[in-house]
Amino acid sequence: MIKVNQVSRAYGDALAVDKVSFTIPGGQIVGLLGHNGAGKTTIMKMLSGYLEPSGGSIEIDNIDLEKQPREVQQVLGYLPENLPVYPDMCVADYLDYAATLKGLRGAAATQSLKRAIRDTELQARLGDRISTLSRGYKQRVGVAQAILGSPKVLILDEPTNGLDPGQTQHMRDLIKGLAATATIILSTHIMQEVDAICDRALILNQGQLALDESLQDLRNSGHLRLRTDLAGSKVQTLCGNLSGLLEVTQTDLGVADRWDYRIGLADHADAENQVAAVAAAILGEGGKLFHIAAEVRDLETVFRQVSQSGGVANAA
Repeated sequence: MIKVNQVSRAYGDALAVDKVSFTIPGGQIVGLLGHNGAGKTTIMKMLSGYLEPSGGSIEIDNIDLEKQPREVQQVLGYLPENLPVYPDMCVADYLDYAATLKGLRGAAATQSLKRAIRDTELQARLGDRISTLSRGYKQRVGVAQAILGSPKVLILDEPTNGLDPGQTQHMRDLIKGLAATATIILSTHIMQEVDAICDRALILNQGQLALDESLQDLRNSGHLRLRTDLAGSKVQTLCGNLSGLLEVTQTDLGVADRWDYRIGLADHADAENQVAAVAAAILGEGGKLFHIAAEVRDLETVFRQVSQSGGVANAA
C-alpha cells in the first residue's frame, strides 16, 4: 500500500508539487499522468526516497518513509526515466551488482536474478556490454533491476519506452503479472498504455492532483447515445416518462428519417438498465432502433479536458 498525505515539494520559490494526497491499495496498477512540469517525476522521486518532501508524509507498506527510508527502499523497485545502468558493464555483472545493492545474497540472490532475467527475456544478452544494447534492451535491463527482490511497490517511469510492439505487449503482460504481489505506479505519456494496463488514473495539473478515478468510472460519460426514426418531441416524451434519465439533446438534423440523440443519466443510474428501458420504450412506440449504447469517454479526451480547464477535481 502507498499512502501520500498532503505532500508538497518546492525548488526555491517554485512549488513543483502542491499538497497532493492519494492512497493506493496493494495489487492496484495506477497510471500517473500529466504534462511535462506537472510534478510526476518529483512525486516519483519522493516516493523512492530520492527527494525529501517539503511538507506532508509518505507511507509505503505501512512504513513511514521519513523515519525509516532504508526499510522502505528494501520493499521498493524503481525504474527512473534515465536508466540506472553502467554502460561499460555487461548485463549479468550489472544485475548481480544491483542485487548486491538491494541486499540480496546467496540462494535468494540467485533465484531473484533468474526470475528477473526470465521475466524480461534477457537470457541471450547476459554477456553483452550494456553500451552495445538497443534502447529497448537497455529498458529491459532497467526493468530487471527494478523487479529484483520481488518488491512490494514498483514505480515505473515510461517502462515501454523504446520497445517494439511485441516487446511492449510482453512488458504489459509482465506488469499485470507483477501486480499479483505488488502495488504499481506507472508514469507514461502514452494513453494507450494506461488504458491497457491500469486500474486507475491520477492526473496532475500544475503540481496539484486534478483527477483521481478508476478507469471504469472515468470512461463512463453519464450519457447514452441513441439513433432512431422517432422525432425529438416523441423521444423527449418517452424519456421523460422513465426514471433515471435527464436531458435529451438532438445531436444532428436527421438524415433519411434517422436522428441521433444524447441522453443524460441521473447520478448512480445503471447504464445497462437504462439502455434496456429506452430501447423497450422506442420499440413499444413502434419506432425503429438503429443504435443505442452507453457513451464511453476515452482517456485522452479526459486528460485534455483536465489539462485545459486548469481546475482541480476532488480526489477520490
